[in-house]
Amino acid sequence: MMGPMALDSDAQQRAAKDNLWMHFTRQGGYADHDVPVIVRGEGAYIYDDKGRRYLDGLAGLFVSQLGHGRTELAEAAAKQAKELAFMPLWSYAHPPAIELAERVAAYAPGDLNRVFFTSGGGEAVETAWKLAKNYYKLTGRPMKHKVISRAIAYHGTTQGALSITGLPFLKQQFEPLVPSTFRVPNTNYYRATEHGSPEGLTPEQFGRWAADQIAIAIENEGPDTVAAVFLEPVQNAGGCFPPPPGYFDRVREICDQYDVLLVSDEVICAFGRLGHMFGADRFGYQPDIITCAKGITSGYAPLGAMIASDRLMEPFLEDGAMFAHGYTFGGHPVSTAVALANLDIFESENVLEHVRDNEGAFRATLERLKDLPIVGDVRGEGYFYGIELVKDKDTKETFSDEECERILFGAVSKGLFEEGLYCRADDRGDPVVQLAPPLICDQSHFDEIEQILRVVLDKAHALL
Repeated sequence: MMGPMALDSDAQQRAAKDNLWMHFTRQGGYADHDVPVIVRGEGAYIYDDKGRRYLDGLAGLFVSQLGHGRTELAEAAAKQAKELAFMPLWSYAHPPAIELAERVAAYAPGDLNRVFFTSGGGEAVETAWKLAKNYYKLTGRPMKHKVISRAIAYHGTTQGALSITGLPFLKQQFEPLVPSTFRVPNTNYYRATEHGSPEGLTPEQFGRWAADQIAIAIENEGPDTVAAVFLEPVQNAGGCFPPPPGYFDRVREICDQYDVLLVSDEVICAFGRLGHMFGADRFGYQPDIITCAKGITSGYAPLGAMIASDRLMEPFLEDGAMFAHGYTFGGHPVSTAVALANLDIFESENVLEHVRDNEGAFRATLERLKDLPIVGDVRGEGYFYGIELVKDKDTKETFSDEECERILFGAVSKGLFEEGLYCRADDRGDPVVQLAPPLICDQSHFDEIEQILRVVLDKAHALL
């Protein structure tokens, strides 16, 4: 029996343009040039169909923690697929899901011991909101259903997760969405006063102010109607906003005061991105729920999870009770087997320690770019950074829409890829370049990232 014939590159381009609907992609942009086709990966690098090499500066999409070409992970998948390729977690269980649930619960902070598997991050967010609503209905507070999240924050694309997302232009095409979600300011200290904060606050004071906006939002809606607050440890969209000192301590107090669930959305931040298994550990707070995905398998199979406290499981342990929610591929046997092998490598190779040992060097290397007039701010934690581009350093003047098109997407985005760096140029909020390399990277990779950025950003500034 013959295997499938590989398409030659012309046929591949035709099929890519005629049949493949890409995600978050301006398809029309490929009318007159080729779709980039990535064919393999090795370590921190990816290669296209023309044999060109690129540093994977975004770990795919904040996913490839251990880098590409890890045969151990491919073998774990093959072994499990031969043994038991599929079984849903509907009233039945299978060994890799059981073992992974126990392991994830052991890593998670406090009494977050209940692990509900999904196939990805948006589904984990969806699950957390459904659980919050269901929990309060079962415990005699049926009006608690609203969600508070932050401006510019991205939480996913499903109708519920998109409602919680704070990016108006991503939502408009799909409205009306799920009602009852409300936005508060994020922790963008660089542009604090533009987002309503008083002038001249220290980072600590700003953190207190930003957290207090959550209390104000809860009061405005009525505490007996608010179910949850969804926050990323470091907010991704807008370009990596870390929490100011004391921010999460205050948020935790507020959630306790109003009996509101604190959901730590760690789809990006969990599994080593910040040098800890969970971002909540990095910043020392105790969430009621963690949502995660991406790095749990280093991308070798799709998997997500919602991790809930024992308290949230209690009403569902009553006789006849059920959380009427699930996904066909949630906790898939192959995916959970891959996750276990991934976590084994995290431990055997001391991946978390490696990130913590090298994060200072990564920051220092990126901060060298501050001598460029186009670089306004460099911010982030661990292996997760945003570089904000500005027109004028002194006034922090940002790009116009036309300049974003011409410079951010036209020059920077294309230029970085041409120079051999795959990362993200983004204008959700203000124009930023985002970096989140595989967690195996070291100084040689940081230098390569900085050198390519320097060349491309220098050219971009000349176009302003």
